[in-house]
Amino acid sequence: MKRRGALGDALVLTALALWAVPFFWQALTSIKPDTALLAVERLLAAPPTLVHYRAVLERSVMPAALANSLGVAALTTLLAVALGAPGAYALARLPVPGKHVLLLAVVACTAFPQVTIVGPLFVLLRALDLRDTWLALVLADTSFALPLVLWLLAGFVREVPMAVEEAAQIDGAGRLATLGRVVLPLIAPGIASAGLLVFLMSWNELLFAYTFTASEASRTVPVALALFPGVYEVPWGDIAAASMLASLPPILIVAGLQRWLVRGLTAGALRD
Repeated sequence: MKRRGALGDALVLTALALWAVPFFWQALTSIKPDTALLAVERLLAAPPTLVHYRAVLERSVMPAALANSLGVAALTTLLAVALGAPGAYALARLPVPGKHVLLLAVVACTAFPQVTIVGPLFVLLRALDLRDTWLALVLADTSFALPLVLWLLAGFVREVPMAVEEAAQIDGAGRLATLGRVVLPLIAPGIASAGLLVFLMSWNELLFAYTFTASEASRTVPVALALFPGVYEVPWGDIAAASMLASLPPILIVAGLQRWLVRGLTAGALRD
């Protein structure tokens, strides 16, 4: 058994190392001078340089794109969780007619590809004069994130013992007070996990961000990277630096919420 466990750990570590190779290669590329980018015989250039980061921060749209992505992802996460938490509680606890069919429809919504609705959404947002705004991206991203939040949080709510809610109701708490003061604190790990997934999904979203934006004022990081300037040559060092800057906020957020994420993905909420 110990040998099997050690072999399994070794395989997992090997898979993680292989998965991380492109990330570290991109990191090394971002600190190499242009003259050493094609010198593959040396992994680390001597000396390393930050010229690519300086170029990206001073002469590209990446700072504005980072701010746009942070704003859109944060607002999408807040909206999806704010709507999804009470909706999940209703699906898990209240006698909603056709609850099982509704849950099945929620799951089915997550299976539809974005490309199937991007056209109608574009026409609708243009008619509402919302194109090239944060609100357009927030509403579009929330439409895909909300079914996922509903499905995830409904499972966490079911893990909360009914005795806890009944005790709160005996003490005089209404349905909303029970939700806000009892249920939500108990499913906090699940909320953190769902919110993190929504944030990452919104941060990495490209199709809506590319279709619904028309200027640099509202373009997000994926669009900025896709349209990174390079007419006569590809600025590999600048692109690598931009991609590293784009990866930094999600990495910091995941690292900061690691404890909540692990609890949410493994234990769920309170158990009997």
